[in-house]
Amino acid sequence: MRSHMKSLGMKLTNGTGLFLLALCVIAATAQSTTPSAAPSTTQQPAQQAGGTPAAQQQNSGEAKPASSDDSPAQDPVTTIRTGTNEVNVVFTVTDKRGRRITDMKQNDFRVVDDNKPPQEIRSFHAETNLPLQVGLLVDASNSVRDRFKFEQESAIEFLNQTIHPHRDYAFVVGFDVTPEVTQDFTDNTELLAHGVRELHPGGGTALYDALYYACRERLLKAPKNETVRRAIILLSDGDDNQSHVTREEAIEMAQRAEAVVYTISTNVSGTKGAGDKVLDRIADATGGRPFHPFQIRDVANAFAEIQEELRSQYAVSYKPADFKSDGHYRTIEIEANDRKNFRVRARRGYYAPAQ
Repeated sequence: MRSHMKSLGMKLTNGTGLFLLALCVIAATAQSTTPSAAPSTTQQPAQQAGGTPAAQQQNSGEAKPASSDDSPAQDPVTTIRTGTNEVNVVFTVTDKRGRRITDMKQNDFRVVDDNKPPQEIRSFHAETNLPLQVGLLVDASNSVRDRFKFEQESAIEFLNQTIHPHRDYAFVVGFDVTPEVTQDFTDNTELLAHGVRELHPGGGTALYDALYYACRERLLKAPKNETVRRAIILLSDGDDNQSHVTREEAIEMAQRAEAVVYTISTNVSGTKGAGDKVLDRIADATGGRPFHPFQIRDVANAFAEIQEELRSQYAVSYKPADFKSDGHYRTIEIEANDRKNFRVRARRGYYAPAQ
């Protein structure tokens, strides 16, 4: 190559020849130094939502309530799916004695949305194995100190029996004056048990703040790529003396999160008090069920009842009539045609998205 360029240089004696010679040298140099393929971009460790490397996430034992595609957490959602205006409701049916009924058909029910029948029923089926997103809220105030240990063990047994790996996810929040997440969303029951045991009683009671926080900061921000059951298990005496939000604001946030709230009273006095009425109101407004185990050993039975109910429900999806994306609250009524013998327990409504 060099001899060729030297010969060419001897022949080129004028200014134009020198210019052409320079171009040839530059081209030859570039050809000898340029790689045959473009360099590949340096790969970074796979990231979980929030920027945590996947390997670190596995080591911590935490998992997200997401599908296997590891999609990032979506924006807060409501019952209505944008674009399709589809409402999904999970509900329970019992007979006059309170026994669950699991073999009824779509024609056995009447659905009313905002005082009108839906435009279309998209689907109806009995559901025994929907994925769960469960929040365990445990009152850790001074008022429950004397029975706290037993309640912890009952809660751990509930989580062990209810949460199935790779399908169901749960988190643990203890609360006195403020809510504290002792275990974030995971399908690892050992980590959940550890989170429950990390709770220690002390301080006042901010029940409404805890419910509001759990629904807004955990359930609403959890991915929901498929129909799931969202439930809050609230273990408390119902006596709130520290919250910044009201009871109704906490209920509204639970409704926005599509969370059914099951309440277990820790009042073992033998008579229902003001706190028990609070728990009744929260459960009723969200389609859940209140439990009043006046003997401490009955707390475990209440957890067992909740576990069975979460696996013995119906799911209906429908398109509302005259739907408007105006952010307003819309009522839901689901009743059995045979109201004399069957009772339906479902959430009372939802908030339509605002445009």
